[in-house]
This record gives sequence, C-alpha cells and structure tokens, in this order.
Amino acid sequence: MPDASLIRTARPDDEEHLRLLDRETWSPVHAVSPRPAPDAPFFREHSGPEDHLVAELDGRVVGYLRLGRPTGLASNRHVLAVHGLAVADAARGHGTGRALLRAAVEEARRRGARRLTLRVLGPNTVARRLYESEGFAVEGVQPGEFLLDGEYVDDVLMGRSLV
Repeated sequence: MPDASLIRTARPDDEEHLRLLDRETWSPVHAVSPRPAPDAPFFREHSGPEDHLVAELDGRVVGYLRLGRPTGLASNRHVLAVHGLAVADAARGHGTGRALLRAAVEEARRRGARRLTLRVLGPNTVARRLYESEGFAVEGVQPGEFLLDGEYVDDVLMGRSLV
C-alpha cells in the first residue's frame, strides 16, 4: 500500500501540479462549477499556497485540501471550512484523503478555530463516509440545491467541533 503520509503546506511552485490534479479529478459527482480551464490559475487572491495542504507520494503531488473561511464576518472567525479536497486516482483508497483531512483538523486547531465545516453533494457517498468516519456530522441539507447533469442534487452541510 502506498504511503501518502507526507502532508505539507503548498508552495507557489506546486501551482502547475495542483492545476493539473484539479482538472484530472474534476467530476460532476463532487463539483458544482464547470471543469477548470487548462490555463486557469489554481492559486487565487483569497486562496493562496498557505491555504492548501498537499499530499505527496514518491515526491509527486497526489492530493490537496483547501482551507478557508466560510464567511468574511468577524463573528464567524472561529470557524474554518474545507473548500476543496482532491486525490489523484493512483492514490485513492490508500488513506490520502483521510491524511489530508486529519492534517486539516490539526491545522485548523493551530489557527485557533473551534469548528471545521464543509459542504458535500448528496450523491458523493464515498466522501460523506470519509467525513463521518472523521467526526463530521450532517448539520443540514439543502434539497435540490444544484442542477448537475440534468439532476437536482442535495447540498449536505457537515461540521465538527475542534475543542
């Protein structure tokens, strides 16, 4: 079984690898926006390298998790959110997503967060099982929130305490 336990903060020179990974892993099962364009920047003004955890396997980037604020409100500063999680096909089923999620919990605690939240599409049962196994609970469901590939799908809100 591969060991993808090397989790680190992204660096600016990871951008090309992350851009390719983002395009390769895009799927209507988990994405609400169109497939990223080949030349679309991965890092953005409000989502730079410091907001991404990267999983490496044999020196190759095989996954990432994006952390951010759910809102810009001061009253909500104690909460961080997972705004993206992707794992290369070759690294799936070997604990890469779990390692990234656990690292995100620790990083959120290090940043002083009291809660970590995320949103996941209802049909994405693999991700939902992972999140539940790592202590996330369903805190709300927005029925039929997105129309994807001609189907209305639920947006499932999940969260967990960090204290």
